Amino acid sequence: MEDYIEKFKELLIDYTPKVLTALAILIIGLILIKFVINMSKSVMKKRGVDETLQKFLGNLLSWTLKILLFVTVISKLGVATTSFAAIIGAAGLAIGLALQGSLSNFAGGALIMIFKPFKVGDLIEAQGELGMVKEIQIFTTQLNTPENKLVIIPNGALSNGNIVNYTAEGQLRVDLTFGVSYDADIKQTKDVLMGVLTSHPKVLKDPVPTVNVSELADSSVNFAVRPWANVADYWDVYFDVHENVKIALDAAGIEIPYPHSVEIQKQG
Repeated sequence: MEDYIEKFKELLIDYTPKVLTALAILIIGLILIKFVINMSKSVMKKRGVDETLQKFLGNLLSWTLKILLFVTVISKLGVATTSFAAIIGAAGLAIGLALQGSLSNFAGGALIMIFKPFKVGDLIEAQGELGMVKEIQIFTTQLNTPENKLVIIPNGALSNGNIVNYTAEGQLRVDLTFGVSYDADIKQTKDVLMGVLTSHPKVLKDPVPTVNVSELADSSVNFAVRPWANVADYWDVYFDVHENVKIALDAAGIEIPYPHSVEIQKQG
């Protein structure tokens, strides 16, 4: 019995400093981790990092630091960490391979949230889809198409492809082409077309709209009509100008040519 008591005393003497040291490291480490997390959140907030990305990166940093702290604490207790670290590394590799696509999407989402090529409410074209950005998540981005369809695009593909942001500059040029007869007077036609543009309330005065001859086609003289509009007014200008041009050209007696077919009969 006395031998067991002596051994217990020896173990107590040997391990008490280790336990106290490990406990101190654990407490100080948790305090430092909390401080680092709060500081990182503050920095990300000041730099305008997306709130979703802030939470995700904060949690990722927290768990990473806590795992390192745990390994440090058990090493102070005399537990061999070599095999433990190998297990963590192997598990990390397996998880990484299994979630390769998801990690790519996460990285893409992080890049989108950091560099902000678009934001919620922007009209964009990407991955063959055109729509208004409804939501930017950490793995996917949701678009609402003009037909009110919901399109979900993985952020990995989105961040690595071409993105056309129609909203970013605030204004869009509406590219239209109208053809008139070769018999029409060019100056009169330009005046009529320009009158349609300048009289429309949603066509911007600056940049100035333009009307120019763009092509001498087979059966028509084509005019490039280029009004500018705010993004929200694009479709109003697009459809209204088409309608108003037809009305104005008819009123001015300017013919809009259309395809003619000629029937040839062979007499036998």
